[in-house]
Amino acid sequence: MTAIQTCRIARVRPHSPASGLEQFFVANDARDFTSDAGKLWTVIESPFPGSLANAGAAPREGWEPGSLVGEDAFTFLAPCVPANVLGMAHNTGLAGRDLPPQAFHKAATSVVGPGDAIELAPGVGHVDPEAELTVVIGRTARRLTLENAREAVLGFTIGNDVTARDRQKADELWISAKSQDTFTPVGPWIVTGLETAALSIGVVHNGTELRAASSADLGWGVDEVLVYLTSFMTLHPGDLVLTGFPAESAQLHPGDTVTCRVEGIGELTNPVRDPA
Repeated sequence: MTAIQTCRIARVRPHSPASGLEQFFVANDARDFTSDAGKLWTVIESPFPGSLANAGAAPREGWEPGSLVGEDAFTFLAPCVPANVLGMAHNTGLAGRDLPPQAFHKAATSVVGPGDAIELAPGVGHVDPEAELTVVIGRTARRLTLENAREAVLGFTIGNDVTARDRQKADELWISAKSQDTFTPVGPWIVTGLETAALSIGVVHNGTELRAASSADLGWGVDEVLVYLTSFMTLHPGDLVLTGFPAESAQLHPGDTVTCRVEGIGELTNPVRDPA
């Protein structure tokens, strides 16, 4: 499966695992995601060659490559297991180009999947969701150029860059603001071959649709971000790059539900709760 094809790729867990915590990769090329065809997936080999964390489970009956499985047979997971999760600072609008590009790290352990709870630790203060077009890296990449940057991209997914604003003000490196457990919901799938120049991006908070914006509003585009990041570090298959949030947000509280939308990909929904 290559990024030149337009399709969806997901990482899933069967409802009836054979043993342990299985993971399989599945693909679907139906244009209508909600149609019957859009809910019938084909088991594929891992799209992240060489990444042990993203290896598929051992094939078994009904879960061999080429097998067809319906969405009623599995749960969507975060679409990959990244070694690195990176975001772009001050990339919330065109004014960001007045500043040099700057990235921040989010802990890979902060990644959760669709439907998983965002947990707000006691005393965390004001917390906002941020819906972001998120790049999924498909191959090892270093020193990319504007001409070849897309060759490193498997596809795109939705990321929620959950951020503790009070911690962000107090922590110059933003680690405590961005890397708390559950603070990076991602999913529900990867879309390959997506044109990303002008996609609508927005948040729905407790059923209320907030003011949306466009990926065209970001100061630094996808290719520029990848050129910048790979100028000083190597990106690996399965790594995630959150590109920035240009739209309206709203403070999260336990009991809330937040949905992040990115045109062409779909919706990522997560409940919000106190820690278990």
